[in-house]
Amino acid sequence: MDPTVSDIIKVLDSVAPPALAEAWDNVGLQVGDRERTVKNIWIALDPTYQVVKAACRQRVDLLITHHPLLFKPLQSLDFLTPVGSIIDLAVRHHLAIFSAHTNLDSTLGGINDILAARIGLSDLKPLAEFQSDNQIRYDVDPLVAPAQGAGIGRVGSLDAALDLKSLAGRIKYKLKLRYVKLSGDPALPVKKVAICSGSGASLLAEFFASGAQVFISGDMRYHDARDVEAFHLGLIDIGHFASEHLIVEVLAQKLAGIFADSKMNLNVKACDIEKDPFTVLL
Repeated sequence: MDPTVSDIIKVLDSVAPPALAEAWDNVGLQVGDRERTVKNIWIALDPTYQVVKAACRQRVDLLITHHPLLFKPLQSLDFLTPVGSIIDLAVRHHLAIFSAHTNLDSTLGGINDILAARIGLSDLKPLAEFQSDNQIRYDVDPLVAPAQGAGIGRVGSLDAALDLKSLAGRIKYKLKLRYVKLSGDPALPVKKVAICSGSGASLLAEFFASGAQVFISGDMRYHDARDVEAFHLGLIDIGHFASEHLIVEVLAQKLAGIFADSKMNLNVKACDIEKDPFTVLL
């Protein structure tokens, strides 16, 4: 019997337990029929109209995204609005859309652990630890050394100290970025590093208390940089897209392996049409 959307959700919930999601978040099934069978799955960062349209053209049954399609309750369902047009398109083509957002950020082996591994950090701990009842089970990727506990962000150590400018250059190279933004003394010695995928501005207090010399995240603001300067620390803004898009290929490979081990005949593909919405003129 072919697996259903509900069967896939059980697997996803083992990878990124929904109990780890922030209270303001909206994770899980966004659109679709839980009992509909699934053959083709796409993984993407955002459920944009372009991504959903391409998935429908390719007869995808389930689109798994990091960012949710729906954050707030709908007051109406107008198919001429951006969200309404996506829902209309998905429903007409029987495409289910599922989101794993802050639970995928926080989970062991999730986005923050993957980002930390790419940067070259070890001895990881959560920047903001998630308080749980220890009943949450995880499906942790053995190729990623997860933090000692779930939570938003990570704090870890470099193998050897680097100055802030050299670290920024190394990250730019490792993540294949066109640019990074840097704040602080370029010669600042860095050994301990704090990171947060996506938007990390709300965790500045945790960064200042962590003992790390630099905070690596995205969507940092002018006054955030000024605050970091005042503490004689460093800030590296790698952008929201770059800090999270790396999960797309990793999650596709991870799920393909899980499904193969479970004898589920499914095609899993990382969506390859997404780009950073910001264009930088150099």
